[in-house]
Parts: sequence; C-alpha cells; structure tokens
Amino acid sequence: MTKIDPFVEGKKVLLLGFGREGQSTYQLLTRTKAYKTLAVADQTAKRPRHLDPEVAWISGPDYQKAMEDCDLVFKSPGVVLERPAEGYGCSIVSQSQLFFALFRDQIIGITGTKGKSTTTSLLYHILKSAGRKVLLAGNIGIPAFDQLDQVDRDTDIVFELSCHQLEHMTLSPHISLLLNIHEEHLDHYGTMEKYVQAKQNIYRYQGPEDILICGAQCLPAKGTFSSRLIPVIDLGEEPSLEEGCTAGPSAVTLSGAQIRWAGGSYQIPAPQIPLLGHHNYYDIAFVYQVCKLRQISDAAFTRGLMTYEPLPHRLSFLGERDGIRYYDDSISTICETTIQALNTLKDADTVLIGGMDRGIDYRDLICYLSSSPIPHIILMEATGKRIYEEIGQDWPDLAASGRVTLVGHMEEAVCQAKALTRPGRCCVLSPAAASYGIFKNFEERGDVFKRSVFG
Repeated sequence: MTKIDPFVEGKKVLLLGFGREGQSTYQLLTRTKAYKTLAVADQTAKRPRHLDPEVAWISGPDYQKAMEDCDLVFKSPGVVLERPAEGYGCSIVSQSQLFFALFRDQIIGITGTKGKSTTTSLLYHILKSAGRKVLLAGNIGIPAFDQLDQVDRDTDIVFELSCHQLEHMTLSPHISLLLNIHEEHLDHYGTMEKYVQAKQNIYRYQGPEDILICGAQCLPAKGTFSSRLIPVIDLGEEPSLEEGCTAGPSAVTLSGAQIRWAGGSYQIPAPQIPLLGHHNYYDIAFVYQVCKLRQISDAAFTRGLMTYEPLPHRLSFLGERDGIRYYDDSISTICETTIQALNTLKDADTVLIGGMDRGIDYRDLICYLSSSPIPHIILMEATGKRIYEEIGQDWPDLAASGRVTLVGHMEEAVCQAKALTRPGRCCVLSPAAASYGIFKNFEERGDVFKRSVFG
C-alpha cells in the first residue's frame, strides 16, 4: 500500500496530461491499483506501449471531456483547463497538492518569476553539504511522487513551485520563499492579476506558525496573510550604509554583497563563488535566511556556496572562440533578466534578444538598451521583430545609431555576433522571451546557441 492509496481508493481516477508528472503518477497508482478504474487523457494521439491494457487512453482535441465521467482528476501543471476548476463535478488535484497534504510541515517551498531554480538547487546543496537530510522535488524536474518513500520525519523537502503548480493549490508550505513577481505567462493567465494570484498561493494558506520570506517588491498586503513575515530588501550593488536604516526589525537587507539582519551580517565571498552577478546575491540572501532558521553555521554556509555548481543556461560561461567569450543566459524570458545579465557582464559587446511573443511590455528593456553602452543588439524571432518595430517608431536615436540588427533565427544571429563582436569582449544570449514554438524549451535553445558558436 502506498501513502496515496487512501485518496484514490474505490474511485474512478483520470490522469489529465501524460508528461513527466503524469507518468510518475501512473507508476505510483498502478503499483497497488487501489482505484476503481484508471484512465489517461492527453492530447497526444498515440497510446504509449507500456500502458496497462486495463487503463483507458483518451486523446485528441476533446480529451478533457473525459473529466465528466470520473471522481478524481490528477491534473498535470502544463494542462490548461477549458473552464474554471469549480465548474467540474469531479475533484481536481495534483501531485503537489497531495504531497503537501502528507508532508506540508517539512516543506520549504520556493517560487518567483525568476531565480527559483537557482535558489532551490542552492538551498538543497547547502543543506545537504551541511549534513542535513534533505530531498529535492517539484518544478526543478523531480516529480514529488518519486520521492514518497524517501521522506522521514526529520527530512527537509526543498520544493520548487511554478505558477502552474500553485494555480489550484489549497495548501501552502511551512516555509515559503517568494522571490519576485514580474510580467510573465500572460498567454496562459490573460491578466497580470491572475498570474499574481497564482503565485500568492505559496503563502495564502499558511498559519501563524508558518514563515514567509518575501522580496520587498511583492510583499503581501496587510490582512492577506497569517504567517510570520521576513521581508528581503535589495539595496542595490553599491548602496550607502544609511539606506538600510528604515528596514523593520524582521527584515533582511542585501547591500552590495553583504547580507544584514537584526542579529548581525554575512559577507558573501563574491570572488570565490561560481555564481555571477548581484541578482544571484539576492537569491543567496533568501537561502542564507533559511539556513539561519535551520541553525547552519556561517562556515558551513560558505563551504556550500563555494562548492555549488550553477545550473546550466543561467548566465553560464560557454568558452572562448577567436578571442570572444560566449555566455548562455537562455533561461531569460523577461526584460528584467536580460538587464541583469548586461549589468553583470560589464564588457558585453553583443547581446542576442528575441523569441516567442507572449505579449509582454518591452519598453523597460528598450529604455535600458538605449542608454547602455553595449554596441551591438541583435534581435531575432517574433519578439525581436516587435522590439525592432517599436524602436523604429518611438526611439529614433537608437534606431539611427547603427547598434540594432534584425535577423530571422538563432543561426543567423550567431553569425552576425561572430562578425560584430570584438576580440577581448563577450557575447551573451539573453533572449527576454519564451522559447516555445521555436525550440522545445529554453534548454534546447541554449544548446543550439552553443552548437552554433562552437560547432
């Protein structure tokens, strides 16, 4: 018997979506077959060969109609419901919801538009290297149900949560980290308000015994949360010491590479760690606060920082060719992250921008580029074309500067970059746009960039 059996026993169960998470749920449920019936509904037409003959396979454009004839639906995060969840007669749950029902008090949940995977993996690494029993799960690529048998009472569970995982959640982690909220995923949510509401589920169901560590940019309004709030305030790369004096007694402030709180301070050993840039120091400030709650010493924290290996495609140095250094920041899908990349790489000569158009506002990025010293801005794909047109209409000085080049696709962009970038300087892919519809994901986009440069 598995821990999930009581939730599915005697019920007609449907798996809605059969990607990584759907297949993980299938493997767990078919281990004991506590359900009455099991079916899988997915847009993919071809039935997987390994599927049990007793399990029904529903596919095609009307696959969601199968929800009308079941008791319990496990919805995969990437599936968009055709109508509001409350409009269905069945119960709609997810791996995350049931996993939280079992282990909520042991979970450190992490979300944010940007930085959540770095924060999640860094926290996991430091806790593990400090000798704590810890598991990694969630949006970072490890389905929660794959971890069920490894959880003991003293296990810390570091759980990355995407907005899609949070959208229908009615449970929040014991410790919640909300890093930031920027304009994103409007193709799914329609409005920024709905996107923000999904993100806020990370703390919405917390109680007074719980903890919310939250960026100052997205602090909850008074009366909308019950937990203990620890604000994280970023004072910038070179702030004056006086700027942090107005922070409340519970606040954590990041001043350059120094983390400060009411009880003391910690200096990030910036030259000795592999994480580049002030935006990564911001993520470190969140991780440091959790480690303080877990009584991790500063010495152990520093050892973990110095041995951490950054995730790929996040301002990753790829190598040098013909005197040009190349960086892959394919994870960048919003304006803010491209700005962060260019602020970090002070000697950037060329930036590649563009991808799938999800309707986000690019004025802040264009304004930044217009006043930045970067000499070569290569725009590609749908958003690149839109940015190029907006520059032509509203930024005549930038349009006439000769700094902006419009191309079609990645290979042409790299070809231009090789011709334009001066030896001794660097070129960075930081698209400020989604990869979908052009590449399978941002990882593939980064891989294609690398092959185009060094292949």
